[in-house]
Amino acid sequence: MPLPLEGVKVLDLSRYLPGPFCTQILADFGAEIIKVEDPKGGDLGRLLPPLVNGESTRFYTVNRNKKSITLDLKKEEGKTLFKRLVTTCDVVVDQFRPGVMTKLGLDYEKLKAINPGIIYCAITGYGMSGPLRDAAGHDLNYLSLAGVTELTGNYRGMPAMSGVQIADIAGGTLYAVIAILLALMHRAKTGQGQLCDIAMLDGSISLLSYTLGEWSGEGKLPERGNDLLTGGYACYHIYETKDKKYISLGAIEGKFWAEFCEKINRKEYIKIQLNPNQQLEMIKDIRVVMLEKTRDEWVDFFANSDICLTPVLALDEMCSHSQVAARDMIIKLTSDNKDVKDIVLTGTPIKLSGSPGEVKLTFPKLGEHNEEIFLAAGCTREELEEFKKKQVI
Repeated sequence: MPLPLEGVKVLDLSRYLPGPFCTQILADFGAEIIKVEDPKGGDLGRLLPPLVNGESTRFYTVNRNKKSITLDLKKEEGKTLFKRLVTTCDVVVDQFRPGVMTKLGLDYEKLKAINPGIIYCAITGYGMSGPLRDAAGHDLNYLSLAGVTELTGNYRGMPAMSGVQIADIAGGTLYAVIAILLALMHRAKTGQGQLCDIAMLDGSISLLSYTLGEWSGEGKLPERGNDLLTGGYACYHIYETKDKKYISLGAIEGKFWAEFCEKINRKEYIKIQLNPNQQLEMIKDIRVVMLEKTRDEWVDFFANSDICLTPVLALDEMCSHSQVAARDMIIKLTSDNKDVKDIVLTGTPIKLSGSPGEVKLTFPKLGEHNEEIFLAAGCTREELEEFKKKQVI
């Protein structure tokens, strides 16, 4: 069965997480991903600890089913080769700071001149315009500037850092995938490519849609850890259990809250569910109740109750959960060497009935596909040998 992106060729200049995860999603649905790496070490993500067999375990999580070529874009021969590849490709993904590709003479305008249909997706921290255009940043910085970090944490405590890279993935990776797919649709209608300007700050701000609506409606700034969806209400809260683990309760709807209260013999709380003046008292009392059983005992206790109650799982527990297994969301890359640990990867979260993605557990060695890609682009074997000597590839 053909995959939806078969025939789409992507030159991937990105590294670490946002761009490589984006192109991995495209690869799972049939796109041919050609990683363009520096001959001197390649994608820096290959060296992030911990290492297994000399490769970063994190590299494996975002680089399956790709091809790798080495190319020094600072050398004229490297630029010429890259331009030759652009003429036969559909998409370029760039994760450098704005201006880097312009200095190399490989920016969108230059590539557009040789391939008007090229789709150029630039994933940056702050975007291609604005006063912070050239500033450095990481996930924490984008979330902090977006206002997300200020809202994250316990009531009257410090702002807390997220346990996952929200800006990188939700703000960068996913919006880059959407932009590329939209640009491919546009090109199918017009024949023209375009520049996709994806800023991780922009994407992070977009995640605040509901929060901004709440602020606009109430006329006051949200208070960290003290609003309905951030821990200030008993019906939407995390509670510690007897075994020092946790359960999460998301009983916002009245029917869920009523059933929860009835089960723990606190019917008097049903009518005051959303009374802001009663929350601290209810939370304090329910915390005491929750300490009477272990986490898993509470899960069993509420097993037949449809009230939005779930255990707070550690990573190893999540990986073995029946729902996760049923959705094929965890894949283990095993080694023939018993001394080498399994590498845990995510499956594809996009489930299509007619053309489902394919997770192929192949991972490119640095420059593994040089000969295949460059010969197909018109290079001779003699030229490739010369490029190797000059360290162009």
